[in-house]
Amino acid sequence: MSEKLAIKGSRPLSDEDRWQQIRLGAKNVLPASLAVMPLGLALGVLLVRSGLPWWSAPLLAGLVFAGSLEFLLIGLLAAVAPLSHIALTTLVVNFRHVFYAISFPLHRVKGQGAKFYSMFALTDEAYALTLQAERKDYSSTRILAIQSLFHASWTTSVLGGSLLGAMIPESIRGLEFAVTALFAVLAIEAIKAYRSVPLSMLALISAVAASWIAPQSMMVVAMAIFLAGLAAAYLLRRRTGTAQQAGGQQAGEAADAR
Repeated sequence: MSEKLAIKGSRPLSDEDRWQQIRLGAKNVLPASLAVMPLGLALGVLLVRSGLPWWSAPLLAGLVFAGSLEFLLIGLLAAVAPLSHIALTTLVVNFRHVFYAISFPLHRVKGQGAKFYSMFALTDEAYALTLQAERKDYSSTRILAIQSLFHASWTTSVLGGSLLGAMIPESIRGLEFAVTALFAVLAIEAIKAYRSVPLSMLALISAVAASWIAPQSMMVVAMAIFLAGLAAAYLLRRRTGTAQQAGGQQAGEAADAR
């Protein structure tokens, strides 16, 4: 019953409604938080073993908050790489977020400060978890709860890794698959929600083609192919609809003439 709670319109939320939305957001984000915990611990361990101070862990995780980019930044910071190199690396690795912005429900987030934070906290996991906001009518509070709780869990796990680095083994078999498994489940849920076989096939073809064309930049290339496919499908549907409308008008005019 609580999953069906929807906050319609623009009326202010009561305290009870707000806490209910936060609880729903926490329920949404809990699997993702658990899945990235091993990755966060590994990042914290790597940070300390690279010679960086432990207190830089929450700064890196909290201010950068970009997953795979943070692993690259540790090496760049340790090597005292030039700022231009760091900026270029950031652009290449996180360029996929440009595509996320196309369908992220930012218009549901209320307040300029909240919108700014929501754009900052737009990670892969947050995007996947809020992708169905249009269909499920997620409120601003629920979207922000998903993003902020995931942000907090990531920062905490990275900090934990930096403080407990000596106690954490270098590898635990199976944990490296946790994030992959998470996104596989999210993809299945998205397919169930949208029930679009052509859209799913387009995504699969885009991924396979990108892995063959540019395996080192698979995500960016796959997103570009997928976006091009969506644009082509939209133009084709629009042209078909225009042709059908024109045909209907001609048929109507012919009937009136008779």
